[in-house]
Amino acid sequence: MSDAGNPQLSLEAIIEAVLFVAGDPVPIAQLVEWLDVPPQAVHDALPRLAQQLRGRGISLLLHDQRAQLVSAVVAAPVLRRMLGQSGTTKLTNAASEVLTIIAYRQPITRAQIEAIRGVDCSTLVRQLQVRELVVEVGRMDSVGRPVLFGTSEQFLRQFGLTSLADLPPLAIPNGDNSPTS
Repeated sequence: MSDAGNPQLSLEAIIEAVLFVAGDPVPIAQLVEWLDVPPQAVHDALPRLAQQLRGRGISLLLHDQRAQLVSAVVAAPVLRRMLGQSGTTKLTNAASEVLTIIAYRQPITRAQIEAIRGVDCSTLVRQLQVRELVVEVGRMDSVGRPVLFGTSEQFLRQFGLTSLADLPPLAIPNGDNSPTS
């Protein structure tokens, strides 16, 4: 069949096709190279594509200058049944607390997490790493060069976020127990 009668695809549609075929996260710089368009064109098209995908069975995940198509969180129960999985095991309250601290304060060291929680967190951080929710993102430029932790792409996928900007605002109680932003 000839392409002569077909309308030209939008940049968003071409990006969607590339990400669909790639499967894995694609660096935005790689998209620019493959599509042979200016970097700003890709950066402008990605939010438009994300908006076009809202309410559909897939969504656009943007993390660490990479883009990936992922299944929508609302489809998870059906997909788990399809794949024969019973669902993800829940995090303990302590692990959820550590994950929340990392998500909102990243990059952060284990000592900084422990200063916030007031207890040793090494086992919880390791558990979150094993579940691929937390990753090492570098080392602090200080004595001992402690490891800095941040959230992973798996964290975004599991919690249905397209980027860290989608995290809800964090209400931190002040001394009189009234929430503040």
